[in-house]
Amino acid sequence: MTAVIARVFSEGFRVFFLSAGLYGVFAGVAWGVWLASLDGLMPYMEQSYAMPPVMWHAHEMIFGYATAALGGFFLTAVPNWTGAPEARARFITLVALIWMAGRLTVWFSGGLSPMVVAIVDLSFVPILALKIASQLVRRPKPQNVVFLYLLVLVLASNVMVHLEWMGVTVDTLNTGIRAGLLTLCSMIAILGGRITPAFTRNAMKRAGQPEASWPVSVAWLDRATMILALLLPLLVLALDVGPLAGSVALAMGGVQMMRMARWRTGWALRQPILIALHLGLGMLALGLILWGLAAIGMGNEIGALHVLGIGCVGGMTLAVMSRAALGHSGRPLVAPKPMAIAYGLMAVAALVRWLGSGLAGGYMTAMLTADGFWIAATGLYLFAMWPALTGPRAVKQT
Repeated sequence: MTAVIARVFSEGFRVFFLSAGLYGVFAGVAWGVWLASLDGLMPYMEQSYAMPPVMWHAHEMIFGYATAALGGFFLTAVPNWTGAPEARARFITLVALIWMAGRLTVWFSGGLSPMVVAIVDLSFVPILALKIASQLVRRPKPQNVVFLYLLVLVLASNVMVHLEWMGVTVDTLNTGIRAGLLTLCSMIAILGGRITPAFTRNAMKRAGQPEASWPVSVAWLDRATMILALLLPLLVLALDVGPLAGSVALAMGGVQMMRMARWRTGWALRQPILIALHLGLGMLALGLILWGLAAIGMGNEIGALHVLGIGCVGGMTLAVMSRAALGHSGRPLVAPKPMAIAYGLMAVAALVRWLGSGLAGGYMTAMLTADGFWIAATGLYLFAMWPALTGPRAVKQT
């Protein structure tokens, strides 16, 4: 057991991708229990946190689950981008404990000072960003440095949430939640736009497909995505929801659809570990268009936010975490069957939650069903990736 714990805390992808999975299951169960108590399916349980359950749920999905996935990704990817040494186990352990402390203080915030909750919860992202910055200075390419800007927006979004919880402001919480989610989507648009066509191209090359059939990245579409992705969450932070932010979201969703039309999604259907990336980015395009329409007065915003939160963020985190866990633990880049099922369940959860937003009579049923799919998807991810995240590196057979 000691050896397993030491191994888990030795590499960023291990501890944070494991934490994301465990917390994803816990947060899904906690949310489901509260929903079931509202629906009379089980007795009401007293909450230990100070904020309304809906706000705890939204905050922890964005600034709890998703930031764990970000931590694992950046601590693993940035050294590969820059050639910098990987973070030492001591640092990884420290930041992992800080992330965990944030989750505990938010959960027990009912008995803690709001200032203490804010300080602890807000500590993780700045420390992570400083570490990334110290590695990026070795090779400060603009396409990588932009992630520091986006991490600052994640932090600013969470600050706005805590300012209202502390009573300093009266109308910043919802803005912070929306901006935090859209910042995550911007990261996915930029990063996913790099890795999805590249990984698909590599797979087609290995399969002997002719070069003329490989995915194509169009420079002006990639530049447009970058500009729109950097602008959208900033607009929401500065101006909240409105026609301008909605128009930018619509443009970004349309550009994303144009990019994906050139990425050979049909061919990727034969490999679950590839199609999961395409599916997550498809949810990004759909969610941005739906949210953009809602922002200009057409459609249901809550449904659109859940397409982005579950379908895009949930789907892409599972896709990237599973691929990175397999690759960095020396295992073949083939999704185990439970993992492939998890990809599909996450997409179904997003669609159920979106469609349920327009149902007057079946709204609660849709929420509970979507939550059940989320729990199943994150649970299957844990089951499938447990050996890669906790076990020794695989030894290649010669």
